[in-house]
Amino acid sequence: MPFQFSFDFRNPDYNFVWEWRYQQHLKLKNNPQLLKDLKVFYKSNPAQFIIDWGVTSDPRNVERGLPVLMPFLLLPKQEEWVHWLMDRWHRREPGIVEKSRECGLSWLTVSVAATLCLFHEGMNIGFGSRKEEYVDKKGDPKSLLWKARQFISYLPKEFREDWDERKHSPYMRIEFPNTGSVITGESGDGIGRGARTSITFVDEAAFIPRSDLLDASLSQTTNCRIDVSTPRGMNNSFARRRFGGKINVFTFHWTDDLRKDQAWYEKMCHDIDDPVVIAQEIDLDYSASIEGILIPAIWVQSSLDAHLKLNIRPTGIRKAGIDVADEGIDKNSLCARHGILVEHLESWSGKGSDIYDTVERAFRLCDELNINTADYDADGLGAGVRGDAKVINRNRQAIGLSKIDFNPFRGSGAVVDPEGNPFKSSIEIKDREPGRTNEDFFANAKAQAWWSLRRRFQLTYRAVVEQLSVDPADIISISSNILDYKKLIVELSQPTYSQNNNGKILVDKQPPGCRSPNLADSLVICFAPIHPARRSIFMI
Repeated sequence: MPFQFSFDFRNPDYNFVWEWRYQQHLKLKNNPQLLKDLKVFYKSNPAQFIIDWGVTSDPRNVERGLPVLMPFLLLPKQEEWVHWLMDRWHRREPGIVEKSRECGLSWLTVSVAATLCLFHEGMNIGFGSRKEEYVDKKGDPKSLLWKARQFISYLPKEFREDWDERKHSPYMRIEFPNTGSVITGESGDGIGRGARTSITFVDEAAFIPRSDLLDASLSQTTNCRIDVSTPRGMNNSFARRRFGGKINVFTFHWTDDLRKDQAWYEKMCHDIDDPVVIAQEIDLDYSASIEGILIPAIWVQSSLDAHLKLNIRPTGIRKAGIDVADEGIDKNSLCARHGILVEHLESWSGKGSDIYDTVERAFRLCDELNINTADYDADGLGAGVRGDAKVINRNRQAIGLSKIDFNPFRGSGAVVDPEGNPFKSSIEIKDREPGRTNEDFFANAKAQAWWSLRRRFQLTYRAVVEQLSVDPADIISISSNILDYKKLIVELSQPTYSQNNNGKILVDKQPPGCRSPNLADSLVICFAPIHPARRSIFMI
């Protein structure tokens, strides 16, 4: 019975879907037991109910020759989100949803809310936004409750039963007479001031003014608060809680939308003049509006599969970079490269283990990835890696395994090649200062390593987007086969840079409210400039 056919989201043909629904509706009318069984099934499977019977609408479809009203066939990532939401609800815990613009999350939240209220008794699901008109405004398709009413209105009567929009849908409220459930709306400082709720959705939570009032009130009225928003910098409750490490986060990046591709992204970049809007609302860059961003998100985005875009076959060194964490909320991370290509990225918790366990796991990964050299963060907790690596290598050689070289990277230490030129490319930075050396320009090795990575991403952007001629050895390509590449993209645009009193570059990789960028740290270590004494061993 459930709709299980493949669907082309870029070239949609809804006629087949409407015909399928018509035939299934006939079966429901003639088979009361089937209807009863389906209600039991849909109660625990709201995503499938939306796929089978839900609708959505988009007036922009007119210009594409498509119908405004469409079956709501969920994208795989949207279906995953519904399961994630149900898990938060059952666990009675909050969640945060960070999203790119135009990914259909508004329709999805109201559709799930209506579905839950149709099949569960006594639910109260709240919706809040910074302005009342965004929650409910008669005849306005932008308002959340308007979308919910339309979703319910187009369901077969067998599912909406006695629901009548005129009787059961007053302003800022939708009632479900057959289950006693209700959807309510609130706005501004009033969010969370009403009755207790099973779930409360806070729409565009990063833009809520006086969010401290909302935090206090919702903490007393719901166990399952779900914030849904595009980023708006770091100086707000949404961003602080998103990076606080205590709340489960779901990321819906534009690349998760099967209807969008690189051409769509480039069109958005062309149509939207403000690069901050592009970075925040499309690339999920929380630091876009912060002064001194080291690596703009638009540069990082251009590096995704850059070797394929530029028809470059990766060659050269196979090497790993390792960031070591403690037993707290931070994670260990290992990045592996083949020449310019970032081909593997992995993180794991250090909780319940020690540094030796981390080093052992790093050795296993290096074996799997055919890597015989790795650089590790030797500052702080990583100081003990050297001794552990010696012990493991001695044990490996005793049983006939090859040695893996573990070399320290000390970000707090002196720069590599002090007399070298920090500006290797004539097109890299317009305001370059001739005559300055690495020692003049960077405060320490960490700043030099991050700036070197910045240079790679900048040159990649210029090669991929601006189609300028650059040395292929100077770019960087991030494989889209890496599971955590989207998290890496967000982390890379977090660090900021400034100058100290001597005019040297300093890098702050963890601005206020941000967690340590462990994945990005391992990438930086992996691509950090190599001391001249080691360059004879391999090429970078």
